[in-house]
Amino acid sequence: MSGRSRIAVLLTALAALGAVLVPSAHAAGPAGRVPDTAVLDGTRLQRTRADLAHGDPQLRRALKDLTTRADAWLDQGPWTVVDKPKPAPGGDVHDYLSQAPYWWPTTTPTADNPWGCPYVQRDGRRNPEVDSGTDRQDVEKVFDSTYDLSLAWYYTGRREYAEKAGQVLRTWFLDPATRMNPNLNHAQFIPCKYDGRSIGIIDFSQSYTSVVDALAILGTGAPGWSAADRAGMRGWNTDFLGWLTNSGFGKEEGAAANNHGTFYDMQLAALAYATGDKALAKKTVLDARAKRIDPQIAGDGSQPQELTRTRSWHYSTFDLVAYTRLAAIGRHVGVDLWTYRGPAGQGLFKAVDYLLQAATGAAAWTHPELEFHRYAATDVVHAAADAGDRAAQRAVRRLEAPPGGDLWELRPAAEQLDSIAG
Repeated sequence: MSGRSRIAVLLTALAALGAVLVPSAHAAGPAGRVPDTAVLDGTRLQRTRADLAHGDPQLRRALKDLTTRADAWLDQGPWTVVDKPKPAPGGDVHDYLSQAPYWWPTTTPTADNPWGCPYVQRDGRRNPEVDSGTDRQDVEKVFDSTYDLSLAWYYTGRREYAEKAGQVLRTWFLDPATRMNPNLNHAQFIPCKYDGRSIGIIDFSQSYTSVVDALAILGTGAPGWSAADRAGMRGWNTDFLGWLTNSGFGKEEGAAANNHGTFYDMQLAALAYATGDKALAKKTVLDARAKRIDPQIAGDGSQPQELTRTRSWHYSTFDLVAYTRLAAIGRHVGVDLWTYRGPAGQGLFKAVDYLLQAATGAAAWTHPELEFHRYAATDVVHAAADAGDRAAQRAVRRLEAPPGGDLWELRPAAEQLDSIAG
């Protein structure tokens, strides 16, 4: 065989391999159907899928990182709220339960006192039963897996990703024997002290928008994701939105002045958009200007309430995850939150720019931080760069990739990239 023939054979083989990894742009859903995502830009996802089909090498590298994550979920789960060792206060196994991390039992549990009450606070010391005795870790796996799997299906067309995502969602939210009740009445409870607390809503608000967008992606024609599944999840989200807006815990969390309030607004706007209440979504984003940005961000771009924390870098980036996602929802309802300027000149661009020196490694972060990870800011800098912030655009090439790779081009919505434990 001549050298030219060998090259031709090699190129043909490589093309076939690429076709296996990245099918045609229409293989992952009906042609022309754009995912009606709340945070992600569905049109951008569709365009990215087409670029992948044409062999964009940078996107293919990111896709390999994404499918590695998705593959790891295939033999895990599904998870359910009904299999925790002890039910939530009230005894309904379908109620979600999470526990305040720094509270500990003072006695050995017995049949009459199964929690070992009373509990006392040991600040900074994490009680391991928080991770093994409640639903907290399992629900994070539900959020992460369905997001990774739905995106991996959308970009590759591999049905096992969609089918696994559907199994996880049906088990946690829909199947009568295993479903979660659509409330957070017992989130971050303290045994023998509080049956639940409003601040526990952040268990969902920090990540549940990933599920909202996963549902929109699967809704473009994912195999095994039926009309009944779509209607069931829409009903669950409608009920959950009602609980968030009408319950005492929901109202209290909505009044929070720090990152809890920002995440509440972001979750509320996403659920309103996904369930068809575009007016509520728009109002929530508009109100965030005077209600959130003005009091939470200073004129120099710092976030004073987050800077007082022992993990000030983590919480500064954390709050901006909520803001950048809220700004993304605003794009869908005609509100440009990025260009808003408060009375002291504060705004989202300034808040991101305040992080750039530390995010690029050009200077040290000078505020308290127990566990500094430069990559924690990577996604929020990407978001600002995409929104037109020139300083952020210059900084992108100097960002640190998070563990598992930089997936921004495949899922351009900010995630909290460092640990949220503690």
